[in-house]
Amino acid sequence: MISKLSAILERFEKLSELVSDPEVIKDIELWQKYVKERAEIEETANKYLEYKKIEEDGKGAEELLKVETDPEMKAMLEDEYYSCKKKLALLVDELKILLLPKDPDDGKNVIVEIRGGAGGEEAALFAYELYRMYVKYAESNRWKTEEIDSNTTELGGIKEVVFSISGKGVYSKLKYESGVHRVQRVPDTESQGRIHTSTVTVAVLPEAEDVEINIDEKDLKIDTFRSSGAGGQHVNKTESCIRMTHIPTGIVVTCQDERSQIKNREKAMKVMKSRLYDYYNTKYQSEYAANRKSQVGTGDRSERIRTYNFPQGRITDHRIGYTIYSLEDFLMGNITDMIEALAIADREAKLSSQEED
Repeated sequence: MISKLSAILERFEKLSELVSDPEVIKDIELWQKYVKERAEIEETANKYLEYKKIEEDGKGAEELLKVETDPEMKAMLEDEYYSCKKKLALLVDELKILLLPKDPDDGKNVIVEIRGGAGGEEAALFAYELYRMYVKYAESNRWKTEEIDSNTTELGGIKEVVFSISGKGVYSKLKYESGVHRVQRVPDTESQGRIHTSTVTVAVLPEAEDVEINIDEKDLKIDTFRSSGAGGQHVNKTESCIRMTHIPTGIVVTCQDERSQIKNREKAMKVMKSRLYDYYNTKYQSEYAANRKSQVGTGDRSERIRTYNFPQGRITDHRIGYTIYSLEDFLMGNITDMIEALAIADREAKLSSQEED
Protein backbone atom coordinates (compact mmCIF):
# COMPACT_ATOMS: atom_id res chain seq x y z
CA MET A 1 0.00 0.00 0.00
CA ILE A 2 2.80 2.42 0.92
CA SER A 3 4.53 1.93 -2.44
CA LYS A 4 1.26 2.77 -4.25
CA LEU A 5 0.80 5.86 -2.11
CA SER A 6 4.39 6.99 -2.69
CA ALA A 7 3.89 6.69 -6.44
CA ILE A 8 0.64 8.69 -6.25
CA LEU A 9 2.31 11.43 -4.19
CA GLU A 10 5.22 11.59 -6.62
CA ARG A 11 2.81 11.90 -9.56
CA PHE A 12 0.77 14.56 -7.75
CA GLU A 13 3.88 16.68 -7.14
CA LYS A 14 4.92 16.27 -10.79
CA LEU A 15 1.45 17.30 -12.00
CA SER A 16 1.52 20.34 -9.69
CA GLU A 17 4.65 21.46 -11.49
CA LEU A 18 3.22 20.73 -14.94
CA VAL A 19 -0.02 22.71 -14.48
CA SER A 20 2.09 25.77 -13.58
CA ASP A 21 4.46 25.33 -16.53
CA PRO A 22 3.97 28.17 -19.08
CA GLU A 23 4.65 25.78 -21.99
CA VAL A 24 1.94 23.39 -20.80
CA ILE A 25 -0.53 26.23 -20.20
CA LYS A 26 -0.19 27.21 -23.87
CA ASP A 27 -1.60 23.79 -24.83
CA ILE A 28 -5.09 24.08 -23.34
CA GLU A 29 -6.07 20.43 -23.98
CA LEU A 30 -2.90 19.09 -22.34
CA TRP A 31 -3.27 21.53 -19.42
CA GLN A 32 -6.88 20.44 -18.87
CA LYS A 33 -5.82 16.79 -18.95
CA TYR A 34 -3.18 17.40 -16.26
CA VAL A 35 -5.57 19.48 -14.14
CA LYS A 36 -8.17 16.70 -14.25
CA GLU A 37 -5.63 13.99 -13.37
CA ARG A 38 -4.27 16.09 -10.52
CA ALA A 39 -7.77 16.69 -9.11
CA GLU A 40 -8.48 12.93 -9.20
CA ILE A 41 -5.51 12.08 -6.95
CA GLU A 42 -5.34 15.23 -4.82
CA GLU A 43 -7.36 13.86 -1.89
CA THR A 44 -5.27 10.67 -1.76
CA ALA A 45 -1.98 12.59 -1.99
CA ASN A 46 -2.97 15.02 0.79
CA LYS A 47 -4.20 12.18 3.01
CA TYR A 48 -0.89 10.38 2.55
CA LEU A 49 1.03 13.58 3.42
CA GLU A 50 -1.04 13.75 6.60
CA TYR A 51 -0.21 10.10 7.30
CA LYS A 52 3.53 10.73 6.81
CA LYS A 53 3.53 13.71 9.17
CA ILE A 54 1.73 11.85 11.97
CA GLU A 55 4.00 8.84 11.43
CA GLU A 56 7.03 11.13 11.79
CA ASP A 57 5.57 12.73 14.94
CA GLY A 58 4.98 9.28 16.43
CA LYS A 59 8.53 8.15 15.69
CA GLY A 60 9.89 11.37 17.21
CA ALA A 61 7.92 10.81 20.41
CA GLU A 62 9.11 7.18 20.52
CA GLU A 63 12.78 8.22 20.20
CA LEU A 64 12.46 10.86 22.94
CA LEU A 65 10.83 8.32 25.24
CA LYS A 66 14.01 6.23 25.13
CA VAL A 67 16.11 9.04 26.66
CA GLU A 68 13.61 11.05 28.70
CA THR A 69 13.85 10.64 32.48
CA ASP A 70 11.39 13.26 33.75
CA PRO A 71 8.13 11.42 34.70
CA GLU A 72 5.88 14.30 33.64
CA MET A 73 7.59 14.63 30.23
CA LYS A 74 7.49 10.84 29.74
CA ALA A 75 3.73 10.85 30.37
CA MET A 76 3.24 13.62 27.79
CA LEU A 77 5.39 11.79 25.24
CA GLU A 78 3.49 8.54 25.83
CA ASP A 79 0.19 10.35 25.26
CA GLU A 80 1.52 11.80 22.00
CA TYR A 81 2.91 8.44 20.87
CA TYR A 82 -0.36 6.54 21.46
CA SER A 83 -2.39 9.38 19.99
CA CYS A 84 -0.31 9.14 16.80
CA LYS A 85 -0.80 5.36 16.67
CA LYS A 86 -4.57 5.77 16.95
CA LYS A 87 -4.64 8.46 14.23
CA LEU A 88 -2.48 6.31 11.94
CA ALA A 89 -4.86 3.35 12.28
CA LEU A 90 -7.78 5.56 11.23
CA LEU A 91 -5.80 7.03 8.34
CA VAL A 92 -4.88 3.55 7.08
CA ASP A 93 -8.60 2.73 6.80
CA GLU A 94 -9.25 5.99 4.94
CA LEU A 95 -6.32 5.40 2.59
CA LYS A 96 -7.50 1.86 1.80
CA ILE A 97 -10.85 3.31 0.69
CA LEU A 98 -9.15 6.01 -1.39
CA LEU A 99 -7.05 3.35 -3.12
CA LEU A 100 -10.08 1.34 -4.22
CA PRO A 101 -10.50 1.38 -8.02
CA LYS A 102 -12.72 4.26 -9.07
CA ASP A 103 -15.78 3.60 -11.22
CA PRO A 104 -15.02 5.64 -14.36
CA ASP A 105 -18.74 6.32 -14.81
CA ASP A 106 -19.37 7.78 -11.32
CA GLY A 107 -19.19 11.40 -12.42
CA LYS A 108 -21.55 10.99 -15.37
CA ASN A 109 -25.13 12.04 -15.98
CA VAL A 110 -27.64 9.22 -16.44
CA ILE A 111 -30.47 7.98 -18.62
CA VAL A 112 -33.14 6.29 -16.48
CA GLU A 113 -35.63 3.84 -17.99
CA ILE A 114 -38.63 2.70 -15.92
CA ARG A 115 -41.03 0.04 -17.21
CA GLY A 116 -44.09 -1.56 -15.70
CA GLY A 117 -43.64 -5.34 -15.36
CA ALA A 118 -45.98 -7.97 -13.94
CA GLY A 119 -49.22 -6.56 -12.60
CA GLY A 120 -50.81 -4.65 -15.46
CA GLU A 121 -52.34 -1.30 -14.47
CA GLU A 122 -51.12 -1.63 -10.87
CA ALA A 123 -47.53 -2.00 -12.13
CA ALA A 124 -48.00 1.06 -14.35
CA LEU A 125 -49.27 3.11 -11.41
CA PHE A 126 -46.29 2.10 -9.30
CA ALA A 127 -43.94 2.88 -12.20
CA TYR A 128 -45.29 6.43 -12.10
CA GLU A 129 -44.64 6.60 -8.33
CA LEU A 130 -41.03 5.48 -8.84
CA TYR A 131 -40.60 8.06 -11.61
CA ARG A 132 -41.90 10.78 -9.28
CA MET A 133 -39.61 9.50 -6.50
CA TYR A 134 -36.48 9.85 -8.64
CA VAL A 135 -37.53 13.28 -9.94
CA LYS A 136 -38.03 14.53 -6.37
CA TYR A 137 -34.71 13.02 -5.28
CA ALA A 138 -33.05 14.80 -8.21
CA GLU A 139 -34.70 18.07 -7.21
CA SER A 140 -33.41 17.73 -3.64
CA ASN A 141 -29.89 17.41 -5.07
CA ARG A 142 -30.45 20.33 -7.48
CA TRP A 143 -30.02 18.03 -10.48
CA LYS A 144 -31.80 18.66 -13.76
CA THR A 145 -34.32 16.13 -15.11
CA GLU A 146 -35.63 15.97 -18.68
CA GLU A 147 -38.23 13.57 -20.01
CA ILE A 148 -37.26 11.91 -23.29
CA ASP A 149 -40.11 9.50 -23.96
CA SER A 150 -43.12 8.11 -22.10
CA ASN A 151 -46.12 5.85 -22.60
CA THR A 152 -48.91 6.60 -20.14
CA THR A 153 -52.15 4.82 -19.23
CA GLU A 154 -55.67 6.19 -18.85
CA LEU A 155 -55.54 5.85 -15.05
CA GLY A 156 -52.35 7.95 -14.77
CA GLY A 157 -49.84 5.13 -14.73
CA ILE A 158 -46.76 4.71 -16.88
CA LYS A 159 -46.08 1.70 -19.07
CA GLU A 160 -42.64 3.11 -19.84
CA VAL A 161 -40.74 6.35 -19.25
CA VAL A 162 -37.25 7.36 -20.32
CA PHE A 163 -35.67 10.48 -18.83
CA SER A 164 -32.27 12.01 -18.18
CA ILE A 165 -30.81 13.33 -14.92
CA SER A 166 -27.81 15.62 -15.08
CA GLY A 167 -25.70 17.02 -12.26
CA LYS A 168 -22.60 16.33 -10.19
CA GLY A 169 -21.95 12.62 -9.51
CA VAL A 170 -25.45 11.46 -10.52
CA TYR A 171 -24.40 7.95 -11.59
CA SER A 172 -22.40 7.41 -8.39
CA LYS A 173 -25.66 7.76 -6.43
CA LEU A 174 -28.23 6.16 -8.72
CA LYS A 175 -26.28 3.21 -10.12
CA TYR A 176 -27.61 1.03 -7.28
CA GLU A 177 -31.21 1.47 -8.48
CA SER A 178 -31.03 -0.82 -11.53
CA GLY A 179 -33.10 -3.96 -11.11
CA VAL A 180 -36.62 -5.21 -10.38
CA HIS A 181 -38.62 -3.23 -7.80
CA ARG A 182 -41.52 -5.18 -6.29
CA VAL A 183 -44.62 -3.59 -4.73
CA GLN A 184 -47.06 -5.32 -2.39
CA ARG A 185 -50.32 -3.48 -1.69
CA VAL A 186 -54.11 -3.57 -2.02
CA PRO A 187 -55.06 -1.89 -5.33
CA ASP A 188 -57.89 0.67 -5.33
CA THR A 189 -59.78 -1.63 -7.70
CA GLU A 190 -59.58 -4.60 -5.30
CA SER A 191 -62.99 -4.93 -3.60
CA GLN A 192 -62.04 -7.77 -1.23
CA GLY A 193 -58.91 -6.14 0.20
CA ARG A 194 -56.45 -8.69 -1.13
CA ILE A 195 -52.79 -7.75 -1.42
CA HIS A 196 -51.43 -7.84 -4.96
CA THR A 197 -47.79 -8.12 -5.97
CA SER A 198 -46.56 -6.18 -8.99
CA THR A 199 -43.13 -5.43 -10.42
CA VAL A 200 -41.39 -2.53 -12.14
CA THR A 201 -37.97 -2.63 -13.79
CA VAL A 202 -35.52 0.25 -13.49
CA ALA A 203 -32.40 0.68 -15.62
CA VAL A 204 -29.88 3.44 -14.84
CA LEU A 205 -27.45 3.97 -17.72
CA PRO A 206 -24.42 6.26 -17.56
CA GLU A 207 -24.70 8.86 -20.30
CA ALA A 208 -22.09 8.12 -22.95
CA GLU A 209 -19.80 10.87 -24.18
CA ASP A 210 -19.22 11.36 -27.90
CA VAL A 211 -15.61 10.21 -27.61
CA GLU A 212 -16.72 6.89 -26.09
CA ILE A 213 -19.35 5.82 -28.61
CA ASN A 214 -18.98 6.50 -32.29
CA ILE A 215 -22.09 5.45 -34.24
CA ASP A 216 -21.80 4.91 -37.99
CA GLU A 217 -24.82 6.46 -39.73
CA LYS A 218 -25.13 3.42 -42.03
CA ASP A 219 -25.79 1.29 -38.92
CA LEU A 220 -28.88 3.34 -38.08
CA LYS A 221 -32.42 3.03 -39.41
CA ILE A 222 -34.51 6.12 -38.60
CA ASP A 223 -38.29 6.23 -38.99
CA THR A 224 -40.59 9.19 -38.35
CA PHE A 225 -44.21 8.96 -37.27
CA ARG A 226 -46.99 10.99 -35.69
CA SER A 227 -47.45 11.16 -31.95
CA SER A 228 -49.97 8.79 -30.42
CA GLY A 229 -50.51 11.00 -27.38
CA ALA A 230 -52.47 14.14 -26.66
CA GLY A 231 -51.58 17.33 -28.51
CA GLY A 232 -54.49 18.54 -30.63
CA GLN A 233 -54.11 19.27 -34.32
CA HIS A 234 -50.31 19.32 -34.14
CA VAL A 235 -50.30 15.58 -33.52
CA ASN A 236 -52.27 14.87 -36.68
CA LYS A 237 -50.22 17.08 -38.98
CA THR A 238 -46.56 16.65 -38.02
CA GLU A 239 -44.44 13.52 -38.10
CA SER A 240 -42.08 14.77 -35.41
CA CYS A 241 -41.63 11.47 -33.53
CA ILE A 242 -38.47 9.43 -34.07
CA ARG A 243 -37.85 5.68 -33.98
CA MET A 244 -34.14 4.93 -34.16
CA THR A 245 -32.86 1.37 -34.69
CA HIS A 246 -29.23 0.32 -34.35
CA ILE A 247 -29.06 -2.48 -36.92
CA PRO A 248 -26.01 -4.43 -35.58
CA THR A 249 -27.44 -4.79 -32.04
CA GLY A 250 -31.18 -4.43 -32.69
CA ILE A 251 -31.47 -1.71 -30.02
CA VAL A 252 -34.51 0.54 -30.65
CA VAL A 253 -35.08 4.02 -29.23
CA THR A 254 -38.22 6.12 -29.66
CA CYS A 255 -38.67 9.77 -28.77
CA GLN A 256 -41.85 11.83 -29.10
CA ASP A 257 -41.42 14.32 -26.27
CA GLU A 258 -40.61 17.36 -28.42
CA ARG A 259 -42.61 18.88 -31.28
CA SER A 260 -39.42 19.34 -33.27
CA GLN A 261 -38.19 16.32 -35.21
CA ILE A 262 -34.61 17.62 -34.90
CA LYS A 263 -34.85 17.84 -31.09
CA ASN A 264 -36.41 14.39 -30.86
CA ARG A 265 -33.60 13.02 -33.03
CA GLU A 266 -30.98 14.61 -30.72
CA LYS A 267 -32.64 13.11 -27.64
CA ALA A 268 -32.99 9.70 -29.29
CA MET A 269 -29.31 9.76 -30.24
CA LYS A 270 -28.34 10.55 -26.65
CA VAL A 271 -30.33 7.55 -25.38
CA MET A 272 -28.96 5.33 -28.17
CA LYS A 273 -25.36 6.17 -27.27
CA SER A 274 -26.01 5.45 -23.59
CA ARG A 275 -27.71 2.11 -24.38
CA LEU A 276 -24.85 1.09 -26.67
CA TYR A 277 -22.28 2.13 -24.06
CA ASP A 278 -24.14 0.02 -21.50
CA TYR A 279 -24.51 -2.86 -23.98
CA TYR A 280 -20.80 -3.07 -24.76
CA ASN A 281 -19.75 -2.38 -21.18
CA THR A 282 -22.02 -5.13 -19.82
CA LYS A 283 -20.73 -7.53 -22.47
CA TYR A 284 -17.17 -6.75 -21.39
CA GLN A 285 -17.98 -7.09 -17.67
CA SER A 286 -19.69 -10.46 -18.17
CA GLU A 287 -16.26 -11.87 -18.97
CA TYR A 288 -15.29 -10.96 -15.41
CA ALA A 289 -18.47 -12.11 -13.66
CA ALA A 290 -16.52 -13.35 -10.62
CA ASN A 291 -15.36 -9.81 -9.91
CA ARG A 292 -18.91 -8.51 -9.99
CA LYS A 293 -19.88 -10.80 -7.09
CA SER A 294 -18.05 -8.42 -4.77
CA GLN A 295 -20.14 -5.48 -5.95
CA VAL A 296 -23.58 -4.48 -4.75
CA GLY A 297 -24.92 -2.09 -7.30
CA THR A 298 -24.64 -2.77 -10.99
CA GLY A 299 -25.41 -6.42 -11.60
CA ASP A 300 -28.16 -8.27 -13.42
CA ARG A 301 -31.21 -6.06 -14.06
CA SER A 302 -33.51 -9.08 -13.87
CA GLU A 303 -32.60 -9.39 -10.19
CA ARG A 304 -35.30 -8.47 -7.68
CA ILE A 305 -33.53 -5.82 -5.64
CA ARG A 306 -36.20 -4.22 -3.47
CA THR A 307 -39.70 -4.72 -2.06
CA TYR A 308 -42.11 -1.90 -1.18
CA ASN A 309 -44.65 -3.34 1.27
CA PHE A 310 -47.53 -0.89 1.79
CA PRO A 311 -49.48 -2.75 4.55
CA GLN A 312 -46.36 -2.74 6.76
CA GLY A 313 -45.05 0.62 5.52
CA ARG A 314 -41.59 -0.78 4.83
CA ILE A 315 -39.00 -0.89 2.08
CA THR A 316 -36.48 -3.74 2.08
CA ASP A 317 -33.42 -3.94 -0.13
CA HIS A 318 -32.70 -7.64 -0.60
CA ARG A 319 -29.06 -7.21 -1.67
CA ILE A 320 -27.95 -5.93 1.73
CA GLY A 321 -30.93 -6.88 3.94
CA TYR A 322 -31.59 -3.23 4.80
CA THR A 323 -35.12 -2.15 5.80
CA ILE A 324 -36.62 1.32 6.24
CA TYR A 325 -40.03 1.89 7.85
CA SER A 326 -41.05 5.19 6.21
CA LEU A 327 -42.50 4.16 2.87
CA GLU A 328 -44.50 7.32 2.13
CA ASP A 329 -41.51 9.54 2.90
CA PHE A 330 -39.29 7.29 0.78
CA LEU A 331 -41.60 7.55 -2.24
CA MET A 332 -41.48 11.34 -1.91
CA GLY A 333 -37.80 11.19 -2.83
CA ASN A 334 -36.16 10.83 0.58
CA ILE A 335 -34.01 7.86 -0.45
CA THR A 336 -30.60 9.12 0.73
CA ASP A 337 -30.31 6.66 3.66
CA MET A 338 -30.90 3.68 1.36
CA ILE A 339 -28.40 4.90 -1.23
CA GLU A 340 -25.74 5.56 1.43
CA ALA A 341 -26.30 2.09 2.95
CA LEU A 342 -25.83 0.50 -0.49
CA ALA A 343 -22.68 2.55 -1.14
CA ILE A 344 -21.18 1.51 2.23
CA ALA A 345 -21.99 -2.16 1.60
CA ASP A 346 -20.46 -1.96 -1.87
CA ARG A 347 -17.31 -0.34 -0.50
CA GLU A 348 -16.98 -2.93 2.29
CA ALA A 349 -17.41 -5.78 -0.20
CA LYS A 350 -14.66 -4.32 -2.40
CA LEU A 351 -12.36 -3.82 0.60
CA SER A 352 -12.93 -7.41 1.66
CA SER A 353 -12.22 -8.63 -1.88
CA GLN A 354 -9.05 -6.50 -2.02
CA GLU A 355 -7.78 -7.97 1.26
CA GLU A 356 -8.40 -11.53 0.00
CA ASP A 357 -6.37 -10.77 -3.12
